[in-house]
Amino acid sequence: MQGTVDGFSYGLVTPLVAYLMACLGGALGLRCTTRSMLVAQSWRPGWLALGSAAIGSGIWTMHFIAMMGFTVRGTTIHYDKPMTFASLAVAIVMVGIGIFIVGYRGARGTALFTGGTITGLGIASMHYLGMASMRLDGKLEYDTLTVGISVAIAMAAATAALWAAGQVRGFLWSVGASLVMGLAVSGMHYTGMAGLSVHLHGTADPTAGESPAALLAPMLIGPLAFLLLAGVVVMFDPLMVMGKPAVVPVEQRPGIPAHVHTAHHPQRLRLRPRRTVEHRSRTPQNR
Repeated sequence: MQGTVDGFSYGLVTPLVAYLMACLGGALGLRCTTRSMLVAQSWRPGWLALGSAAIGSGIWTMHFIAMMGFTVRGTTIHYDKPMTFASLAVAIVMVGIGIFIVGYRGARGTALFTGGTITGLGIASMHYLGMASMRLDGKLEYDTLTVGISVAIAMAAATAALWAAGQVRGFLWSVGASLVMGLAVSGMHYTGMAGLSVHLHGTADPTAGESPAALLAPMLIGPLAFLLLAGVVVMFDPLMVMGKPAVVPVEQRPGIPAHVHTAHHPQRLRLRPRRTVEHRSRTPQNR
């Protein structure tokens, strides 16, 4: 029996709050990634790890806030708690791999493509592992094409967000990057949900696992507390908020002062020997 799926049982409340959570986690994580590019090598792993945890917590929180509005008529939805929190670990680890690649190799070329791809796959893995943690009297089936599109959206938007974070152009630039990251998570989530169908078994056996209400408290207390602490770190770090100038002054660019100097110096060398030779050649004649 085909189940009636409703992903917006609370209207636009859950999608909007979920998107804001994804943007918050993305903003903190991408700012930490930017900050790692402005510090010494010894501090870089700490900032990148903090950014990975912030983005992973943000997208995980976004997913389960959005899932609070997901219902299937004719059955009760529960969640397997270990698998639910395993999806959080997968998100942090895979996003961390992508961020560390960009943090150490730079936001360009092969490093950007590899880091963005792994980050996008981490977002998608978190989503579908979180969906697998659902327990209901039915079977979940996905449209293969829709799943592929959702994964492509996550990878493309994650790559764009990491590229923007790597530009190190100040707070407003990072806000735009966080909006792109939030779009990656939300777009991937609802695209994947559009390809979901549920076939009910029609049995009366109770399903095992935690209810959505039981997961709400740790979901809000744990990751939100962490995001709050990460936000405090960002707030009290002026260099992290302002970034560094987008255009480096000409005098500070490596190679340019030397190039300018060498461009004029040979002319002076050619002029001085001529004056010296003329002076020496005239002196014997005057005597």
